[in-house]
Amino acid sequence: MLIYRLESTKSESKNIITDVSRLMPTKIEKVVKGNEEKSIVAALTKAREEDLKVSIAGKRHSQGGHTFYPDGVVLDMTNFDKVLGVDPVNKTVHVESGATWDDIQQAVNPHGLSVKVMQSQNIFTVGGSLSVNAHGRDIRNGSLIETVNWFRLLKPDGDIITVSREENREYFPLVIGGYGLFGVILDVELQLTSDELLTMDTEEMTSDEYEEYFNQHVLSDEKVKMHLARLSTAPDSFLEEMYVTNYKASDQQELYNEYNTLKKEEYTFLTKFLLGLSRDFDWGKDLFWDMQKSFFDKSNGQLETRNNVMRSESEFLEYNGKNDTDILQEYFIPVDEYEEYIDDLRVYLTEEDINLMNITVRYVNRSEEALLSYAKEDMFALVLLINQGMGVKEKKKTGDTIRGMIDITIEHGGSYYLPYYKYPTLDQFHEAYPYAEEFFNYKRTFDPEERFVNLFYEEYGK
Repeated sequence: MLIYRLESTKSESKNIITDVSRLMPTKIEKVVKGNEEKSIVAALTKAREEDLKVSIAGKRHSQGGHTFYPDGVVLDMTNFDKVLGVDPVNKTVHVESGATWDDIQQAVNPHGLSVKVMQSQNIFTVGGSLSVNAHGRDIRNGSLIETVNWFRLLKPDGDIITVSREENREYFPLVIGGYGLFGVILDVELQLTSDELLTMDTEEMTSDEYEEYFNQHVLSDEKVKMHLARLSTAPDSFLEEMYVTNYKASDQQELYNEYNTLKKEEYTFLTKFLLGLSRDFDWGKDLFWDMQKSFFDKSNGQLETRNNVMRSESEFLEYNGKNDTDILQEYFIPVDEYEEYIDDLRVYLTEEDINLMNITVRYVNRSEEALLSYAKEDMFALVLLINQGMGVKEKKKTGDTIRGMIDITIEHGGSYYLPYYKYPTLDQFHEAYPYAEEFFNYKRTFDPEERFVNLFYEEYGK
């Protein structure tokens, strides 16, 4: 996912909290830092005594009120961030839920190991990623839930249980992808894989060539480990041009040690500047698209470790406009519907006034283990970066357009991702997530006092 870093603002010191979208400032009772397990348990105990609702926050990159609730307690897990152990033999890592993926990469890289599944950026907390059941660039490992061995959960009644596919297994498909509604994930054991040297391979094509290309040259080629594509949002080639990037297992693995130092973000000014032009001008979108294609063409054949491929830049995406903000949408489309879907989306968006700046395309295989699964079959995931105004009229205009895109997505057998602003209707939610009512029934059973709540639950679960 393309996401942005959120820095604290002065308003938050007055018990007004928001997320990265800045569209939902909300008055809360207090923020409690979860520094260690006993302080987290104590915070929940005190909330029960004071009859306060509890929401759970990591980096606060979910954009639809998933991490706070009016007049409630926000449990900030970002200081609960230890990597508790790496097992090189069994290829696992045991980590507290407030740790970031960067923390894990720093711990496992010396062992020649790598994460199987995470978002494109490594700045998010593990607990947050589990709560949204994240996915990424790896086309051989799908949703994050598939890589989880077990986790410990602090339940609403204060009990701590271990959850796996065998132990307390009823919680497993609910908590992962459950947006913090069933308790606090304390720590987790994740499966790892071997780090390896990859070769970057980039090609240009039209959108109507992509589906066949992917099936014949990506999915069927076992050497391809990771894949992403970008779809043009530039006016001169809108939803017609694409470029794709494959990361293939290199034939030069003997050079691994020359490349395995973890990279840092550097020289992001130009990308940030060009994205700013894209935000404000149509000619900026054309320029940014041409610059992106040129950059990736020049990167063809570049060697990079798996760990470094999974350390995409994020600083250039930070944006704090006074009157506008950047939001995300993500739509999942069956692979065999892609070409027709893009044609319908192009026709629809050509008539809409929406500031669409970027579309990234990835692949996620069928994974129905999470009850709120977004991938009920093999899907392409389209991540849309949209700039919008922050006023009531601007939100309504954006919402109308997004609901239209979701209608098209559902018509093609697709679904949409739940971490983003609550533009979808209740009917759209239930069409995209047919097990939603079953999910909320479990919520009412396992948390009858509704201790763990957020604005996502307020909108769709009550």
